[in-house]
Amino acid sequence: MVEKYSDKDFDELLAKYDYSFKRGDIVKGVVCAYESDGAIVDIGSKSTAFVPSYEVSADRKAKAEDVLEKGVEYEFLITNDCDENGKFNLSYKKVHLAHTWAELAKVKEADETIAVVISQVVKGGLIVDVSGVQGFIPQGQLCARETICNVGDKIDVKILTLDKSQNNLILSNRKVYETNMAETRKNVFAQIEVGQVVKGEVVRITDFGAFVNIGGVDCLLPLSQISWKWVEHPTDLLKVGQEINVEIIDVDHDKQRISLSLKNTEPDPWIKAEEELKEGDIKEGVVTRIKGFGAFIEVLPGVEALLPQSALAELQNEKNIIVKAGDKIDTKIIKFNPKDKRISLGLPTDDVSISE
Repeated sequence: MVEKYSDKDFDELLAKYDYSFKRGDIVKGVVCAYESDGAIVDIGSKSTAFVPSYEVSADRKAKAEDVLEKGVEYEFLITNDCDENGKFNLSYKKVHLAHTWAELAKVKEADETIAVVISQVVKGGLIVDVSGVQGFIPQGQLCARETICNVGDKIDVKILTLDKSQNNLILSNRKVYETNMAETRKNVFAQIEVGQVVKGEVVRITDFGAFVNIGGVDCLLPLSQISWKWVEHPTDLLKVGQEINVEIIDVDHDKQRISLSLKNTEPDPWIKAEEELKEGDIKEGVVTRIKGFGAFIEVLPGVEALLPQSALAELQNEKNIIVKAGDKIDTKIIKFNPKDKRISLGLPTDDVSISE
């Protein structure tokens, strides 16, 4: 039996499928085919719809088939009213970017970290791509470890400023680093204690010591704690990148500082000195340095004693020489205080031997 429709019913049925699309509408459509300059999309109307290549992606080099999969449904923005040929132009790029801005707003609200791709290195910072949205990382917002970057590199960032209306997206890599460092420091300070021996990497050397990275935290190794022997400069024994075992000698939770000792991981030479030396002994030693108040002389490896300026002057006048670092001379132990690690020297009554 054939069902009969009145003219009214037929008009209503047509109206059901008579889509009234207009410019600015968001519609769903299925990709049907590709052309050299775009893709044909079925949006469920009696009219055809076309996505030009330049409306597919923010990347002008991307082809429609690289972004839009045939047979898959996507959301599109209608960019023009139906023309005389019944054709609509669509934009996938604008819808995608709108979704990206919305997602970025959520990321900023939650203070989350995202990965971006460096698209250009410019004076003053980096231009990056965030799913088609262009963002900028000022040089001052890059942490020290990320200052050397190349196009195509991925970098973690947080959002500082987001203004869709001005197409303004300012990002920070330093903020990510600081957030991570705060958590790292918290974990390290919760686990360490004075007396522990840990492995670290020398990351920076200064005149007053070296900074050693312990579990992500840079800790100070003072010059005086590098060796039992006299060290003129940290570079005499250390180099950046070197791995060393160090002892934790001080933890300041308030100032978030950790102090280290390298020499404490080695035998204390003053224990041997206490066993072998006594007041009145004559010892040959090596001059390590000369100061206005006297000369420091190494009488055992790692054990220095002081020959006062008066004795040094007497020796130089008697021998008619100038004593210098590296010279070997005979001295007499006058006072020995192993507890305070101090030895005072004098000159032997016999003739003093001096050699280079």
